[in-house]
Amino acid sequence: MAKVIVIYYSQTGNTKKMAELIGEGVKKEGVDVAVKDVADVSAKELLEYDGIIAGSPTYYGTMAFQLKKLFDESVRFHGKLDGKVGAAFASSANTAGGNETTVLDILNAMLIHGMILQGDPQGDHYGPVALGSPDARATKECQRRGARVAALVKKIA
Repeated sequence: MAKVIVIYYSQTGNTKKMAELIGEGVKKEGVDVAVKDVADVSAKELLEYDGIIAGSPTYYGTMAFQLKKLFDESVRFHGKLDGKVGAAFASSANTAGGNETTVLDILNAMLIHGMILQGDPQGDHYGPVALGSPDARATKECQRRGARVAALVKKIA
């Protein structure tokens, strides 16, 4: 059966809430999902999943170092994530706080691994974003992204 991991770093709990909502979307599509804090994930563990969704709060327009560290460590497995589905999400404190640049930073790392990324012609095109705690709009976007990743994983896996 196809498996997806949702990895997050969260200092305030907002990014964790987003990760849980994305996990709900994956589950609704009938795909196994693990939602884990980045501190509990090893780079080698990424090899076990068909889909990898990663999220971070926005720090100076980029991902938190905790998530960047995981991607840096994943270099040991360069080429082995090729063909897996990837997606990203981010939270920030304010509008124009760097959410999209953070999402794109995560997606760049996934592209270098050869992962398959899917945009969204509706809503948050690059990946779900939230300002502070996820509101109704962000909740819908998170659940939608989880469902879309799960559907793509089922097609590919």
